[in-house]
Amino acid sequence: MVCMIESSIPPTLKSRHINGSLMSFKATEYNASIDFYWAPMLVESNSDNAASHRLPERTVRVQAIEKHARHWTNADILVFDSYVWWRRPKLKVLWGSFENPDDGIYKDVDMVRSYEMALKTWSDWLDIHVDRNKTELFFMSMSPTHLWGEEWGTEKGQSCFNETDLISKEGYWGSGSDLRMMKKVVDSISELETRGLKVQLLNVTQLSEYRKEAHPSIYRRQWVPLTEKQLANPRSYSDCTHWCLPGVPDVWNEILYAYIFGLQ
Repeated sequence: MVCMIESSIPPTLKSRHINGSLMSFKATEYNASIDFYWAPMLVESNSDNAASHRLPERTVRVQAIEKHARHWTNADILVFDSYVWWRRPKLKVLWGSFENPDDGIYKDVDMVRSYEMALKTWSDWLDIHVDRNKTELFFMSMSPTHLWGEEWGTEKGQSCFNETDLISKEGYWGSGSDLRMMKKVVDSISELETRGLKVQLLNVTQLSEYRKEAHPSIYRRQWVPLTEKQLANPRSYSDCTHWCLPGVPDVWNEILYAYIFGLQ
């Protein structure tokens, strides 16, 4: 969204600052800002470090959100999403603190159940802290991944690597999108509505499912140098989770813009 907006603003009238998990873009002439806050699980987790977070074993404090949520207060518009980082069969849930890990209670919890618990904490925070007369709330639906080519008719072991065409099968739904998780979000939003708080679900999943060719594949920036073994097998490091820009995320933002414009 920042890329789309800043192109029309002169350099002297805009700024961007990064402070830990918070990246803030400001358009001074309009007294407006767009903030991106890194909290991939919504609640506290061992993946909260914005620069170092690629951990295979995820640990979450499903009842702790204030560390992140204090940055969300007083916003005119809040847009949430949290899916892909939960995609593990089980997650380790911590009752306690990361500062004193030996004093806490740990339990391996089914992913969908732990996700549901985190959404309950998120919902309760919104109910207490959001100004219903000021803040507009959105939740983006799941961003699809395209890791398994046999799901759209190519050979087993394929991925988005070397894909140049979109999926043409109407209603295609890959295993990279979890309907169980999306239902938990819908349930949470419905429950919030009974408390007088409206959250608009922006469903971008189905339209993005078709775009297996829209990922950066092997052409993304790599965080660490690739090994010879990886270089010999491009599919092994092909990025089929993130998206190219410009591309599919521009459409997500145009949809969001249409909703925001319709609220005025």
